[in-house]
Amino acid sequence: MQENKTISNSTSFALASKAKDYFLLIKFTLSFMVVFSTVVSYLLAPNIRFDLLQVLLLFAGGMLVTGSANAINQILEKDTDAMMKRTANRPIASGRMSAREGWVFVLMSGILGCYIMYSFSLEAALISALSLLLYGFVYTPLKKVNSVAVLVGAIPGALPCLIGWVASFGEDGNAGWMGGWILFGIQFLWQFPHFWAIAWVAHKDYSAAGFKLLPSDKGPTKFTALQAIMYSAMMIPVGFLPYVYHISGIISLWILLSCNLYMVYVSIMLFIKMDIPAARKVMFSSYFYLMLVFLSLYADKV
Repeated sequence: MQENKTISNSTSFALASKAKDYFLLIKFTLSFMVVFSTVVSYLLAPNIRFDLLQVLLLFAGGMLVTGSANAINQILEKDTDAMMKRTANRPIASGRMSAREGWVFVLMSGILGCYIMYSFSLEAALISALSLLLYGFVYTPLKKVNSVAVLVGAIPGALPCLIGWVASFGEDGNAGWMGGWILFGIQFLWQFPHFWAIAWVAHKDYSAAGFKLLPSDKGPTKFTALQAIMYSAMMIPVGFLPYVYHISGIISLWILLSCNLYMVYVSIMLFIKMDIPAARKVMFSSYFYLMLVFLSLYADKV
C-alpha cells in the first residue's frame, strides 16, 4: 500500500514537472499577453458580440500558435539560452526536454492552432501561419546578425491584433481591414520602447550570448534612449485612429493619449538618467500600457 502511494506521488510529481516545462516552453506569460491582444482585437470588430465559447476557442488557438512559435525560438536558441542566467532553466536549454520532443510539440500545436483559427476565418489561419514562420525562422536567427531583428520581430509581435480582427470575418466579411491595421500599428510601435528597455536591462547577458538587439553597437547609449522616445512619440498620433475610425469613443481616446504621453515621459527619463532603474521603469510601464489601452478600447467600443 505504501509502495503504491509512493509510485502515485512520484507519477504526480513527474506530471507536474512536465506540465511546468511545457509552460516554460511556450513562455506562458508572454503568450498570454499576445493572445490577450488577439481576443480584444476580435471583440473590437463591429460585428462581434461577446460569446464565451468563441472567446475561449480563439484563446486556445492563439495560445497554440504562439506557443509553437516560442518553442521554435527555444529549440534554435538552446545553446545561447544555456549561457544566460535568465534563460538557463528553460526545459530544452537545461536538457530536461529533448529538441525532438520540442519539434513534435511545435508541429502538433502549430497545426492545431492554425486549424482552430481557420474555424474563425481563412484570413486568420493564413496570418497565424505567417506570424509563426516569421517569428520562429526569420526573427529568431536574425537576432545574432543585426539589430534590425527588432524591427522584423515587431511584425509577428503585432500580427496577433490583425489576426483577432480578421477572425471576425467568419461572422461577417464586411468589417474591413482598417480596424485591424490600426490595432496592429498600436502594438507594432509599442514593441520598440518595450523591447529596447528589456534589452537594456539584460544587455550583459544578451551580449555574452551574441545577440545584437540594441540599435547601437556600443550597447545602452543615448541613441538607444532617443529611439525609445521617437517610437513612443509616434504612438501618440496612432492613438487617435481608433476614435477617428469609430472603433472606440472619446473616453478611450483620452486614456490612450495619457498612456502615450506617459510612455514618452518615461523614455525621456531614460535618456536623462541612462541607468537600469530608468530602463526598468520603461519596461514595466509598457506592460501596463498594453493591458490598459486594449481594455479601455474594448470598454469604450462604439
